[in-house]
Amino acid sequence: MSYSKIYNAPKKILIYTFFTIAAVIVLIPFYYLILASFTDTTRLFTDGLTLIPRWDRMGFFNYARTVTDREGAYWAWYSNSIQIAVLFTVGGLFFTSMVGYSLATYRFRGRTFIFILVLIVMMIPIEILMLPLYNLTVKWRIINTKAGVILPFMVAGNAIFFFRQFSTSLPVELMDAGRIDGATEYGIYFRIMVPLMKPAFGAMTILLAMMSWNMFVWPLIVLRENMNFTIPIGLASLLTPYGNNYALLIPGAVLAVVPVVIVFLFNQRLFISGLASGGIKG
Repeated sequence: MSYSKIYNAPKKILIYTFFTIAAVIVLIPFYYLILASFTDTTRLFTDGLTLIPRWDRMGFFNYARTVTDREGAYWAWYSNSIQIAVLFTVGGLFFTSMVGYSLATYRFRGRTFIFILVLIVMMIPIEILMLPLYNLTVKWRIINTKAGVILPFMVAGNAIFFFRQFSTSLPVELMDAGRIDGATEYGIYFRIMVPLMKPAFGAMTILLAMMSWNMFVWPLIVLRENMNFTIPIGLASLLTPYGNNYALLIPGAVLAVVPVVIVFLFNQRLFISGLASGGIKG
C-alpha cells in the first residue's frame, strides 16, 4: 500500500462519516412523517412519537381513509399535480434547451443582449412579477386552469442558462458535418446534439419536475376551485381554524413524495454528470 493511500484513508473516512451524519439528520423528519402516517391521529397527539416504532399502535388505517376518500379531492389534487408537472417539465425542456443551445452555438446580432436579459430575469424576485403575470393570465382567460399555472414559468431563466453553459462544450464540428450531409438545423439539433445533451436533460428534468411539483404561491393565486388544486395547495387547505384533517394530511404528504423520488431514481446518473458538466464547462 502506497503512502498516499494510507494518508488519504482517514480523510475519506471523515468525509463519509460527515455526509452520513448529514444524511441521517436530513432524513429524521421524513422518518417521523412516515411513522406518523401509520399511527392513529388521536394517539399521535396524546402519546407522541418515538424513534422506536410502536408496532401495536400502527396500521394502514390512515392510508385506507386516503384511498377510500368519498369526495376524491386528494386524488384530484394528485392528478392535477402530475399533469402540471409533466406538461411543465416537457415544455420547459423543449423550449429552454433550444434557446440555450442557440445562444451557445450560433453567432447572430443581439445574442449577448438576449443572454444578458436572461440573467436579469433570473435576478428579479418572483414576488415582483406576480401582479403583472396575474393581469396577463386574466386577459388570456386562463385563470383557474392548468395553462395558467404552467405557461408563465415554463421557460425558466435558470434552465436556459444551464443549457447554454452545457452547450458551449458541444463539438461544433458535428454541426458542420451534419450540414455537409444535408441535414437541416432542426435535424442537427434533434438527431446529433440532443443525444449529446442527455446529462443536461437528466439534470433539468429533476429540477424542473421538482419546481413544478412544489409550486405553491402562484397556483394558490391562479387556482380557485377545490378540485383544481395541486398537492401543496390541497394539503394546506386541510389545515383550517375549525379543525385539521391530519388523517389525510400526513399520509397524503408521504404519498406526495413518491413521484419526485421516482423521477430522481430514473435520472440520478444523468443528474450528477449533467450538473458537473454544466458547472465546469462554458
